[in-house]
Amino acid sequence: MNATSPRSALLQLLARISFRPGNFTLSSGGRSDYYIDCRTTTLHAEGGRLTGLAILDLLAEHELEPAAAGGLTLGADPVVSGVAIASAWRAQQQPGAALIHGFLVRKAEKSHGTGRRIEGFCQADAPVVIVDDVCTTGASTIAAIEAAREAGMRVVAAVCLVEREEAGGRAALERACQGAPFLRLFTAKEVRAAHEAQGGVYKG
Repeated sequence: MNATSPRSALLQLLARISFRPGNFTLSSGGRSDYYIDCRTTTLHAEGGRLTGLAILDLLAEHELEPAAAGGLTLGADPVVSGVAIASAWRAQQQPGAALIHGFLVRKAEKSHGTGRRIEGFCQADAPVVIVDDVCTTGASTIAAIEAAREAGMRVVAAVCLVEREEAGGRAALERACQGAPFLRLFTAKEVRAAHEAQGGVYKG
């Protein structure tokens, strides 16, 4: 990992302001001696920028060219925005670079107005990538994958910032991806190691 790359800088920020040692209950119901609150980083001004750029680099590395990035609200919201904004900035810097629009998946359809479950980009047969901040069981990412497919879009990859590597999470996601890659920027072990290398002090 290039020490000056957006990915490297994002790892250092996650380690500094998002990694929290302690005693926590996870969304899966399990217990953990640490918690990674990615929203502290993805909603940080510099963290949001780095998140978008790091994901763009990851997509390019795997030769993926989605028309949009989306995910389940709330954890995916700042990640989606970061990717869309970063793609617009990169298109200005590199003429010809494609824009990646954004969409958000509600946990349930609206009971008023249009009644839509997907907000933002929604085009039939469009290639899209599903993004999330932390993947434990993969349930949130899988829900977004299913909603995107129900709307007629083609899921070409799923990406998370941090994979906790919990038992069954990756396998469930890979089944849901149906042959599309499941990619991560970091493992929880990598974030923890970076946190400890910084002195092990939570600064969020």
